[in-house]
Amino acid sequence: MYPILLAVHSLLRWAVLAAGGAAVLRALGGKGSWSAADDRAGLWFVVAMDLQFVLGLLLYVGVSPITKVAFADFGGAMANSMLRFWAVEHLFGMLIAIALVHIGRVRIRKADTARRRRLALIFYGLALVIILASIPWPGTPAARPLFRSF
Repeated sequence: MYPILLAVHSLLRWAVLAAGGAAVLRALGGKGSWSAADDRAGLWFVVAMDLQFVLGLLLYVGVSPITKVAFADFGGAMANSMLRFWAVEHLFGMLIAIALVHIGRVRIRKADTARRRRLALIFYGLALVIILASIPWPGTPAARPLFRSF
């Protein structure tokens, strides 16, 4: 089960990045008032983030051997950059990002039309930057491949 969940979680990151990029680009490049397409871009970002969060949570608390090792000796895990990344940094960054996406979506929907693009750019843009910083890119201590097969 672990390899399948990990592969799906890894592939879904591209959907999250694409949805986040689309939401930010709609906020940047939109002309005129807030449109249904602008709203859908934010909705897809939220949906992709929620699905990714559920898969990540299953990995984190259920099946990942990495977090099991980290939880067995949490103090020792903090001294190991790879274990610390998976036990704390990745989770913390992604929790902040998902909170920003959800808070942003609510604030955007409640705002007047003139402020929606600015709010979308702030909340979705910050979330996207945090997501990019929290992904285990190749070349980092906790590196994962860009594409993982089943």
